[in-house]
Amino acid sequence: MKYDPNLIYDLGLHKGEDTEYYLKRGFRVVSVEADEDLVRRSQVEFREYIEDGRLVIIHGAISDAAEDWITFYKNPKVSVWGTVVKSWAERNSNLGADSVEVTVRVVKLKRLFEDYGIPYYLKIDIEGMDLFALKTLLLCAERPKYVSIESEKVDFDKLIEEFKVLEELGFDSFFLVEQSGVSKQKIPENSTEGKMIKFEFKQGSSGLFGSDLGDAWISKEEAVDRYRDVFRMYRIFGDRSLFTKVYPLRVAKGILQKLMRKQIPGWYDTHARLRD
Repeated sequence: MKYDPNLIYDLGLHKGEDTEYYLKRGFRVVSVEADEDLVRRSQVEFREYIEDGRLVIIHGAISDAAEDWITFYKNPKVSVWGTVVKSWAERNSNLGADSVEVTVRVVKLKRLFEDYGIPYYLKIDIEGMDLFALKTLLLCAERPKYVSIESEKVDFDKLIEEFKVLEELGFDSFFLVEQSGVSKQKIPENSTEGKMIKFEFKQGSSGLFGSDLGDAWISKEEAVDRYRDVFRMYRIFGDRSLFTKVYPLRVAKGILQKLMRKQIPGWYDTHARLRD
């Protein structure tokens, strides 16, 4: 089946920052979230969309686990850091945000595609399971027109694997978005991605997608080269660097971020566009 031009998947609903945007632009949305409290919040906030059939919210965790249930590391301090990956939970704890272990149902992504269809745009932001979700598309006959994932920023070999999978899926042009600047994005006046609205993106949302990102799409080779610079910055300023571990350097990093009005090193989403 061909992708549905009116359908978007939001894998990593969180507080509904992106789902709200997609709905207001007129798309139907299938959203997945492992944190039950966040699911309940969105069920209340988006009740009208659920009742009229434009929104489906699924509670569970997308995972490569063979079992039907899995441990989810819910993060009460930084809710967006919830994950099913133990090593990610340990990293979060080292950064001062301990997790609480809860058991959640495993969501079979391929089954979702079978039940609800292939979306026009697939947004993936599920803390350690992005590549697995992307690989699930290899089991499908059709692809979304656009897909985005939060890209790897520690292991360069894993980043290369992401691009290999994207290339195998038929995506051949890419757009890198530094996420800390998303709240400053504006919908283009000539946008064709749904109906025109006024909208302010919240911090932590994925922001614009598809043709709204502009014309500066680049090749896989160009994207990988740009990520080499990102990785160098992450080695200097990232979670495992002295600028995070040593207090005086952490303060200095905070001052530098204020002066530059941006996160250092920041975090990136890779948007991919299907080959015509």
